[in-house]
Amino acid sequence: MESKKRKGDNQKLKMLYLVKLFSEETDDRHYLTMSQIIEKLAECGVNADRKTIYLDLEELRHFGMDIIADKRGRECFYYLGGRDFELPELKLLVDSVQSAKFITDRKSKELIKKLESLASRYEGSQLNRQVFISGRIKTMNESIYYNIDKLHEAIGADSRIRFKYYQWNVEKQMELRRDGAWYEVSPWGLIWDDENYYLVGYDAEEGKIKHYRVDKMLHIEDTGDPREGGDQFKAFNMPSYSKSLFGMFGGEEAKVTIEAENSMVGILIDRFGKDIFITRIDADHFRTVVSVAVSSQFLGWIMALGSGIKIVAPDSVVERMKKEAKRLSEQYK
Repeated sequence: MESKKRKGDNQKLKMLYLVKLFSEETDDRHYLTMSQIIEKLAECGVNADRKTIYLDLEELRHFGMDIIADKRGRECFYYLGGRDFELPELKLLVDSVQSAKFITDRKSKELIKKLESLASRYEGSQLNRQVFISGRIKTMNESIYYNIDKLHEAIGADSRIRFKYYQWNVEKQMELRRDGAWYEVSPWGLIWDDENYYLVGYDAEEGKIKHYRVDKMLHIEDTGDPREGGDQFKAFNMPSYSKSLFGMFGGEEAKVTIEAENSMVGILIDRFGKDIFITRIDADHFRTVVSVAVSSQFLGWIMALGSGIKIVAPDSVVERMKKEAKRLSEQYK
């Protein structure tokens, strides 16, 4: 009993306390002296001398921890150098969590708290200063966090799923579509677009690939039946599909010819990618052809860009734009 008191009540946990101490209390700007290490271990119920700690630190280095000893005059300062995630990487992850509308406000705070634990408490406070979640528009469906996991499991198991799908009514209440009937879909992939998550799946009843917002899916169940639409999905190009949609609104896909002023080229490259083929019309204008799901959202996007851009082909899309412009003119007469 006397020996245990001499060594400390938690002597067997010494290495774990050292890992925790270096992970939480040190970084490349914050250090611990040997005296501070001994003192902090004693606070945890672990008594140790310099000689054993030198050996312990060497063992942790062999284990893979980047424990650095910085000699300055007669004093030596110890800290944890490299980590799995650098501070700029953690900041990037925090920004992604904050901006993702599909993650609820509560879950965002939980995730950011966990990300903070990957840095020292000093660097973690820098991440905390970046957190401005309140007031952002976030999904109200807490189950999305688990929905994504269920969908990945179904894809991995090559299984069909069924679910119920909702929309909001004017009373701000969740209202089931199709009067609460089940949707049955073969899940093939997930898209993160416009800060929302979408399931891309094959609808055997309609014989085509469709997409669904994951935060509006309820009661997802694995039917145990094998997926359908494999041949259709093999010919399906997910990046092109996502790029062709505007706000993930569907429509008949068409190759649309656009003419615009040169100042617009950056906007089109940002939206459709650098691979678009650009032809000069004159010194101030160019022409390009893009594959687009023609929807009211796409036409509205073109309108919003102003007089420096217009659709010139095909005739069906030009006519649709004329009708949309006329409708707006009538609506705001």
